[in-house]
Amino acid sequence: MTPLDSRVCDANAASLGVPVRDLMGAAGRSLADALESRYPGCRALFVCGSGNNGGDGFAAASRMDPERAGVALLCEPSRIRSDDARFYYSVLECPISAYSAELLAEYDVIVDCALGTGMSGAVREPYRSFILDANASGKPIVSADVPSGLGTDACVKPDLTVTFVDVKDGMSQESCGEIIVADIGMPYEALACVGPGDMLRYPVPGRDSHKGQNGRLMVIAGGPYFGAPAMCAYSALRVGADIVRVFCPESVRDAVSRISPVLMITALPGDRLTPESIGMLLEESENYDAVLIGPGLGTSEDTMEAVQSFVSKCRTPMVIDADGLTAIAGTRLEAPAVLTPHRGEFARLGGNTPEELSRQMNAVVLLKGASDIVSDGMRTRTNRSGTPAMTGAGTGDVLAGCVAGLLSKGMSPFDAACLGAYITGKAGEAAFSSKSYGLIATDVAECIPDVLRDGLR
Repeated sequence: MTPLDSRVCDANAASLGVPVRDLMGAAGRSLADALESRYPGCRALFVCGSGNNGGDGFAAASRMDPERAGVALLCEPSRIRSDDARFYYSVLECPISAYSAELLAEYDVIVDCALGTGMSGAVREPYRSFILDANASGKPIVSADVPSGLGTDACVKPDLTVTFVDVKDGMSQESCGEIIVADIGMPYEALACVGPGDMLRYPVPGRDSHKGQNGRLMVIAGGPYFGAPAMCAYSALRVGADIVRVFCPESVRDAVSRISPVLMITALPGDRLTPESIGMLLEESENYDAVLIGPGLGTSEDTMEAVQSFVSKCRTPMVIDADGLTAIAGTRLEAPAVLTPHRGEFARLGGNTPEELSRQMNAVVLLKGASDIVSDGMRTRTNRSGTPAMTGAGTGDVLAGCVAGLLSKGMSPFDAACLGAYITGKAGEAAFSSKSYGLIATDVAECIPDVLRDGLR
């Protein structure tokens, strides 16, 4: 788990009715139990920082005999950051002191609750001094969740690490000593299902960013159909991509442009995608952060040949949807990619399970359905957002555009697929609240900014 994964899980758990305070209390209980089991009767000094890692320490110390526990603070009590950590600080009955190196000699075990997974950059004072003092003390050290300073030049070297929910990135026996993974009651759905916490993954533009830095998407679509490329491109813009350009046959250029004046279009010769355009498209793809290929292309023989040629040579991250999927059955992809099949397309690709198909094709699979399933062959998550009213034509194009827009903004294929499915489903729910069963794909696309506004608060 990455630090962001941990924050996402906590937020998803809260949305499922399990507040962070309960998880913190369970983490403290697990930490206290491990201490009592490994060092029975010990006197333990909990050295606590200002964040939730310190809160885990307060929760653990509050469960121990006050005669055998002490808390050393690395910050002023007023600097404790979260309400949950402040709550467990308020119920402490053991001695509380400002940290000093001399305190370490008074206890049998040092419990490192200074810095957790949220730490970034160099370790600052007084945390750095504590880490150096603890490592030089000769006392047994137990770290809560991760050793403070993990991955930096000033890292606690514990004998035991009690980590919560799952092993975190960078953890090893060499850096953490013995590792115990504690079950703190994190709901299964907080990990396995995409939820509101996943909005924390959305790439919010920086204050000093400018045009083109937040996603440049190339859409190769259209021919027999002109609505699909427009819906894909429009949805990508609505999810926050800066620049989206549609490459479509000249026969449908005017029809696509009439759908929305915000669409940028480059016309390709003829009435369908053909191999003659692939050289130019490959050259153009190098100027974009992601490519969406497939919607509305049709399945003529020369179009399928063109798609196969492009996909086999392109190295820009791709979303492959609709008719594009028909062209690549049995292909193992080289570039990072997301495939977005419905059940029929999934069967034609030869899929037994999303995990198996992902491994076969070396791509993330987003299997669309009443509940979407996303897999990269190792991880699998389910998205349950959405409504049965989203079965109309064009909603798949909205999803493909949303995923591609997020991919162009720098998200990984797996995270873009998960969050794109969630945002599209929530947009469908928002559209349903006003349009009921008469909602259409454009209604869903128009609600994407509302989902972003509410989810990023």
